[in-house]
Amino acid sequence: NSTGSDTGRKGSTGSTGSPVTCTGDNTKVTISKVSRPINHLLLTATNTGSRPCYAYNAPALRFDDAQAVFPVLRSSVPQAVVALEPGQSAYAGIGLFGETDGKDLYEGTDLTVYFTPRSNSGSTGSPAELKLPAGTHWGDNGFVTYWQSDMAVALTY
Repeated sequence: NSTGSDTGRKGSTGSTGSPVTCTGDNTKVTISKVSRPINHLLLTATNTGSRPCYAYNAPALRFDDAQAVFPVLRSSVPQAVVALEPGQSAYAGIGLFGETDGKDLYEGTDLTVYFTPRSNSGSTGSPAELKLPAGTHWGDNGFVTYWQSDMAVALTY
């Protein structure tokens, strides 16, 4: 097509269009309890759009009306940015509390998941609003991993 438009042409990834950043607008985010490791949750973001999306960095999590976002586990940085074709998922593990939290735990009911841009500064797009599994307790020394392409890897921290 002589106008130089990319519209409708298939990229090398097999999807239509250039990759975009994964946000609450183009992904479905779910949260689930896992049996192992104990005191962990699994966050899953599935690309529901028609274009590939990049799950940059780690999700920024806010439990209920907490004043700060949950700490990110820096040692969980993946080898590469997680790229999701339509229908594919990225995973982040959530360690609900650390050994030093003791009895200083909060009961959580809601979780807001913010998506970070490539620059890892602030958030981008719409967040995802989730209900936590019943009986979820979290502490100040918990963590969330970076987005991972493999569920098992997200749960190794």
